[in-house]
Amino acid sequence: MPIPSLTFVTRIAGAILDHCDHWGQTPNENNFCQTHFQLNKYLKNFSIIKNFNKGLNMNIIEKISNFFGKFMAVIVLAVTVLALFVPGSCLWIKATWINWLLMLVMFGMGLTLKPSDFAVVFTRPKDVIIGCLAQFTIMPLLAFTLGKIFNLNAELLAGVVLVGTCPGGTSSNVITYLSKGDVPLSVGMTSINTLLAPVLTPAITYLLLKTTVEVNVMAMFISIVKVVIVPISLGFIINKFFGKFTQKIVALLPCVSVVAICLIVACVVSHNSAKILSTGAIIFAVVILHNILGYACGFGLGKALKLNAAKTKALSVEIGMQNSGLATSLAGTAFKGLAMATVPGAIFSVWHNISGAILANIYNRWVEKDEPAETAAE
Repeated sequence: MPIPSLTFVTRIAGAILDHCDHWGQTPNENNFCQTHFQLNKYLKNFSIIKNFNKGLNMNIIEKISNFFGKFMAVIVLAVTVLALFVPGSCLWIKATWINWLLMLVMFGMGLTLKPSDFAVVFTRPKDVIIGCLAQFTIMPLLAFTLGKIFNLNAELLAGVVLVGTCPGGTSSNVITYLSKGDVPLSVGMTSINTLLAPVLTPAITYLLLKTTVEVNVMAMFISIVKVVIVPISLGFIINKFFGKFTQKIVALLPCVSVVAICLIVACVVSHNSAKILSTGAIIFAVVILHNILGYACGFGLGKALKLNAAKTKALSVEIGMQNSGLATSLAGTAFKGLAMATVPGAIFSVWHNISGAILANIYNRWVEKDEPAETAAE
């Protein structure tokens, strides 16, 4: 607020000079008391202006953030259509930005976490194990089954199966957060699944396709640490020592998350628009069913195991959303003779963010009556 600040400083200086004939005048009780009175007066006036503007700004920020959160699905869909049919409008978004955008969102999520949130992951490893087993069985089998049912050719089948055998993506952590799900559990499952991926992804892909997929173990390990662990840890530390400050900016986080997701979707779609439009309706149907059935299986598993709402949301989102960016990258190197194998990953990147946004709006309204509010907000 440059104008109030300038007025404030000017009036303080005036208050001092008004009661001193020159800088060398010896202070006495009278001129000190008069100056003190004037300073208190201006400080009070400035405080009123500052608090008024602060309240006004926070109200505007909360309204904007609520708008983005409420209409997230519509906004993401609109961005997707624009990027798909007018790709040149979004080509300025570089693929190298994706990790940084996710890191920004993860940092924001870290600002909302408390020590107890991370401790609970280690005190209930059963939940993480369930998520890991479900991730590497449900999605690969769904992918292979759908590919056979729709009689996909070798190229598209390879791409779909590779999407299914990859771990959950970091976008699942964002959607879980927006869904008011169990964020620490989501982060824990994503981290463990990604650490297991160098072994399980090529092994399961080989069993289903009889093809070996090479995975750069260190690159994946560094990626999960850089994109998820480090920013969340930084946000967590800042929230621990500067809690009063972080509480003031929490209202802005949903807006930041939606903008980041929109930029990611626009980037992926615009750079792959030609391939996406050339594949036809069948691959779209397979990708959509793969994702939705993943959500449904995760939800059903959570209910069957009698998990609470927050855990069920996290499990559903984690299983349904895949690291499709990794699938696209691996398809380009593991299946060099199968150019269309990269397409399912590109389409999944678009669709699971749109479906995730829709799912987040649905799950956001679901809180069990007997469940503490803070648990649902995890």
